[in-house]
Amino acid sequence: MLQRFIQRSATALVLAGVALAPAWGADAKPVPAAAPAAAASAAAPAAPASAPDAATLDGRVQDIKSDVIKLNRDLLVLEEELLFPANTQVALFVSMDVGKMFELDSVQIRLDDKMVSSYLYTPLEVAALHRGGVQRIYLGNLKVGEHELVAYFTGKGPHDRDYKRGANIKFEKGTEPKYIELRIKDSEAKLQPEFDVKVWQ
Repeated sequence: MLQRFIQRSATALVLAGVALAPAWGADAKPVPAAAPAAAASAAAPAAPASAPDAATLDGRVQDIKSDVIKLNRDLLVLEEELLFPANTQVALFVSMDVGKMFELDSVQIRLDDKMVSSYLYTPLEVAALHRGGVQRIYLGNLKVGEHELVAYFTGKGPHDRDYKRGANIKFEKGTEPKYIELRIKDSEAKLQPEFDVKVWQ
């Protein structure tokens, strides 16, 4: 009976907001429960550390971006050196000298009677070529010896007529890289576009 009475008394005190000491001795005294405000403040997380300076953080981000760009460039150079060694490498470029008499639409490239590249141009890309841009249209490998290149240009010629012309050249591939430029230029004398192939030694 005494045990049940003590338990009932403890329950009543807890409900009333009073916590009992763990000992059941005669001199044990009830201890008031912690105030709700104090408990809430104890449970609250510590204030976050001051945020880093925004300008410093932005500078670090820009440095990382710059490092990533440099790394990608180095990886691209390394990849080209591995895939296209100097002794077999051949690269083809497209350029336009004025080009007012021809609106380029597409270019097809054949090497040794094999199609190696076909490219369809957008107006923005054609405008970039008109401003002096040069496009690398093909990069590949060729064995040492004689080879033949044939390029087909399609687009709009004088008087907005459909225009298709070809240019070809035979060249010797040595142990050094070979660079070939496909040039589109105007012929004022003939009043029509001309297509030229130049081999850079």
